Amino acid sequence: MRYSGLRVIKEALTGNKGWKPTWREVAPRANYDYIIIGGGGHGLATAYYLAKNHGAKNIAVLEKGWIGGGNVGRNTTIIRSNYLLDGNEPFYEHSLKLWEGLEQDLNYNAMISQRGILNLVHSDAQRDAFTRRGNAMILNGADADLMTTEAIQKRYPFLNVNNARFPIKGGLAQHRGGTVRHDAVAWGYARAADSLGVDIIQNCEVTGFRIEAGRCLGVQTNLGYIGASKVASCVAGSSSRLMSKAEMRLPIESHVLQAFVSEGLKPILPGVITFGAGHFYCSQSDKGGLVFGGDLDGYNSYAQRGNLPVVEDVCEGAMAILPMLGRVRLLRMWGGIMDMSMDGSPIIDRTHVESLYFNGGWCYGGFKATPASGWCYAHLLATDTPHEYAKEYRFDRFEKGLMIDEKGVGNNPQLH
Repeated sequence: MRYSGLRVIKEALTGNKGWKPTWREVAPRANYDYIIIGGGGHGLATAYYLAKNHGAKNIAVLEKGWIGGGNVGRNTTIIRSNYLLDGNEPFYEHSLKLWEGLEQDLNYNAMISQRGILNLVHSDAQRDAFTRRGNAMILNGADADLMTTEAIQKRYPFLNVNNARFPIKGGLAQHRGGTVRHDAVAWGYARAADSLGVDIIQNCEVTGFRIEAGRCLGVQTNLGYIGASKVASCVAGSSSRLMSKAEMRLPIESHVLQAFVSEGLKPILPGVITFGAGHFYCSQSDKGGLVFGGDLDGYNSYAQRGNLPVVEDVCEGAMAILPMLGRVRLLRMWGGIMDMSMDGSPIIDRTHVESLYFNGGWCYGGFKATPASGWCYAHLLATDTPHEYAKEYRFDRFEKGLMIDEKGVGNNPQLH
């Protein structure tokens, strides 16, 4: 069933009796060609592109909770491709291009809004760094605009460019960046994958792997054993716990990243703004709430909630750059579990166990990477070769010292 304006009118005239569930509720079969563990954005995107791009038919997505209940529904909804290094920028630019056509592709309203993202500059050294990044973006086919203070003041008149502590000396803008309704992305991919025959199985937690003679034959779940030709892990912040069941120790730590939503307001932010002198970023959702976030909680945790010192730190950053936010009520907050890799970049690769694959280590970049992650992971599963855009995201880069250290802070997950 395709959604359209005519369909809405027809259902309105016939009592809305023709709508069907967005995806099927199915019981797991005994065997699949592909099992994807994790029903978040990346897992569902992988299943969709496996079916669409590679013609795979016998696919299952196993989700331990409910679709949209994990990190895909717990982020700050920003999409962008303003990266510096060659290992990252082409991948995220490919992702942004997929975002631009995603609603038409999925036939689902994900509320993609390319309202732009602005990284503020507060020092001469920061301007030099952003100039270099902008040039790298342009060389990789992305858009970048080094805005002057005057241009920023015209577009964002509420910013105090003459702030005594943090004067605004310019900014790096990517006008194709923006926001997406995060849970709608999961629902859209789930619906599209289901329409191609993918089995989406909720409340199905993987409790172990069946590995014999170095090959993964399937998974043990709370619903019983399910066999598979290939098993793909795609579970965001729970990667370490899941892969430990296959006796793998990953170069990853799990941290909590909090997100916050204010009460609904009239339109005040024309786009996404990031504070260059502290870790704070803010956008405004279609419902009017300000969506903002900041730094990680500095300790390892699998909890989907954070602590108050980080709340205070984020709010201090908000007040430093946008003092008007002091009058706004904080409505709700939540935490997502981040896979923090040693170099701040993800991993999409085969493991040492035959027919067992891994996707994780996304740090801050998981949501914006959703389409490209699914696209490249599906390519790896179908062909057993890394996709061109994900060839740098292999496990052996840590062994070889080929780290993609985007922030230049070394192998410390907390700093990425």
